[in-house]
Amino acid sequence: MIRTLLIPLGILATFIFGAATLMATAPTLTPEPVKPTPLTVRVIDAQPQTLTLTVSSQGTVKPLTESQLIPEVSGKIEWMSDSLVVGGFFTEGEELARVESLDYETALSRAEAALLRAEAELEHSKFELMRMRSLEERKLASRSNLENALRMYRVNTAAQLDAAANLKQAKENLKRTSLIAPFTGLVRAKSVDIGQFVARGQSIATVYANSSVEVRLPVADRQLAFLNIPPTQRGELPVQSQPSVKLTANYAGQQLQWTGTIVRTEAEIDRSSRMVQLVARVDNTSTDVAISVGQFVNAEISGRSAEDIFVLPRSALRNDNSILVVDNQNKLRFRDIETLRLYEDTVLISGGLVPGERICISSVQTAIDGMVVDPSMVRNDSTLAVGAG
Repeated sequence: MIRTLLIPLGILATFIFGAATLMATAPTLTPEPVKPTPLTVRVIDAQPQTLTLTVSSQGTVKPLTESQLIPEVSGKIEWMSDSLVVGGFFTEGEELARVESLDYETALSRAEAALLRAEAELEHSKFELMRMRSLEERKLASRSNLENALRMYRVNTAAQLDAAANLKQAKENLKRTSLIAPFTGLVRAKSVDIGQFVARGQSIATVYANSSVEVRLPVADRQLAFLNIPPTQRGELPVQSQPSVKLTANYAGQQLQWTGTIVRTEAEIDRSSRMVQLVARVDNTSTDVAISVGQFVNAEISGRSAEDIFVLPRSALRNDNSILVVDNQNKLRFRDIETLRLYEDTVLISGGLVPGERICISSVQTAIDGMVVDPSMVRNDSTLAVGAG
């Protein structure tokens, strides 16, 4: 019985002794401080540049010269040129339409006859005046007879002048039966056809010149600070102050481009949009492909030159007026800056940076001044968005 109890107790004592021995001889663990892993951020090298600022706008091409083709005489249209159709091309001095001229030819003949009659009467009255003067000097005619002859001479002189003026007007009216193109251009609209009677002053077509065209470009008044446009009340800009403008459009699957100049500003500012209308002019005679009236174009207006400007991606901007700079110890530092302009995906900085500084462009959720980071240098391609000049 005693033996049965001693065996389990011996085994238990052996295990307890072994466990105590293991615990007494186990190595002691010393805790070590945990090193935080620096946040990896993308940085770019800040280098100043000289840029030509541009202002973007859009507009529709309009003709510089547009006129109504209006007859100065009344009558029936007896002939029209094949060019007098919508979209038809004509040259300066080309006859476009003709009013029936029979009535005006008759009026011209009557005016010629009236002038001949008036000249004959004038010649007779002149001879009669000379005769009366001779008789009056010889006391063979009274003073009253001489005055009557003088009066008739003056009346016939006036009649001759009136007949000559009527003849001149009749010739001009006959000439006006032919409608001549005042310039080289295209037909926008036509409102009459052959056989239709037209009254004097009635428009029969709308035509425009295609040698030069204009585009009205709305620009916000605050954007004018980036352009070399002097303030003026007359609208027209001096030639030396006219900025160049590049116009582009997609037409028939092709990217077309034209170069023009800003020739004037419209003095009135739109009260609702606060936009100023700049007017660009393009000379079609000097282009390979003429710009079409009615075409919608995008415009890039060349502005003033800016020096020592830092161009950064817009993602580098924090709170609109600060950025994060990585110093020589790879620590983040907040830096206040002077923003010149926000342009598409870039920001132009005019002050607050030193050339060669590393700018953080990564999105840091919780940025702390003095936080250690692991900078990764990337290429700065922001200049492509503004166009270095």
